[in-house]
Amino acid sequence: MVPTRFVISPKVKYLQSPFGDDMRTSVFVGVSLDGFLARKNDRYDFLTLKPGEDNGYDAFMRTVDCVVLGRRTYEIVRPFPEWPYEQRLVIVLSRGLKELKPPPGAVCELMNASPRAVVQELEKRGMKHAYIDGGTTIQAFLREGLIQEITIGRFPVLIGEGVPLFGWLPKDVQLELLSSTSFPSGAVRSEYRVLPA
Repeated sequence: MVPTRFVISPKVKYLQSPFGDDMRTSVFVGVSLDGFLARKNDRYDFLTLKPGEDNGYDAFMRTVDCVVLGRRTYEIVRPFPEWPYEQRLVIVLSRGLKELKPPPGAVCELMNASPRAVVQELEKRGMKHAYIDGGTTIQAFLREGLIQEITIGRFPVLIGEGVPLFGWLPKDVQLELLSSTSFPSGAVRSEYRVLPA
């Protein structure tokens, strides 16, 4: 059985960054059906595809030149046997952390800045596509209107509690469904464009 793909909008149009015409910011995450990124202990063992299923992450990452994540997400991925972001610049957001000890070969930088200031800095450096990762970080960028595309893989499991993907917003965020792909495992990947406010 092959994945079933429903393309709603044939041309992906990204909301332009408020700081320039070229850079865009995207979210690419997997969640339980009840909207959790991970369990309360930060494990995400429920986010599994069947062998041979391609969730599109590798293709997405080929378009990304920098990653922005929070301290919690950084501390989860840092001990991985293989650093998942390769040689891309990784911005780690933290108010309390004073120093980073990145794994060998990782290009990491610590910032204590607002989402808007982070985007401005990345644009100054000529970045074109920032991947925003981690629940708290995603929520902060959404609140400031700085996410342009959201790709969510929903997995067919309810875990009841954990680390939520979404949180409080000052106003509704309207989305346009661009495509949806279902997999034999029961997972469904949906791609959305964030509409201008």
